[in-house]
Amino acid sequence: MSLTAEDIGSPLGERATLVQFSTAFCQPCRATRRVLTEVAAMVEGVAHAEIDAESRLDLVRRLGIMRTPTVLVLDARGHVTRRASGQPRKADVIAALGPTIDP
Repeated sequence: MSLTAEDIGSPLGERATLVQFSTAFCQPCRATRRVLTEVAAMVEGVAHAEIDAESRLDLVRRLGIMRTPTVLVLDARGHVTRRASGQPRKADVIAALGPTIDP
């Protein structure tokens, strides 16, 4: 499964992209946004994109997103390499990026 810059509404990262599916009233989504923003700022070539699941039901259905937050790790070409639901810890996000940015 792959996503494009058009799919996520922002450019893909040079090395990886963290794509977050959120909803307006999701408390863990706010904390997830902070974690992913921090990781993207720390790791060179990594971008963070947040998608409102309610406004992008086409992607939600295509990707089988069942809950928010759901985070996808994309490689530089937009291929989904990792997927997780729920609020991640910063260390887990960094660990998930490892194989994608240093294959």
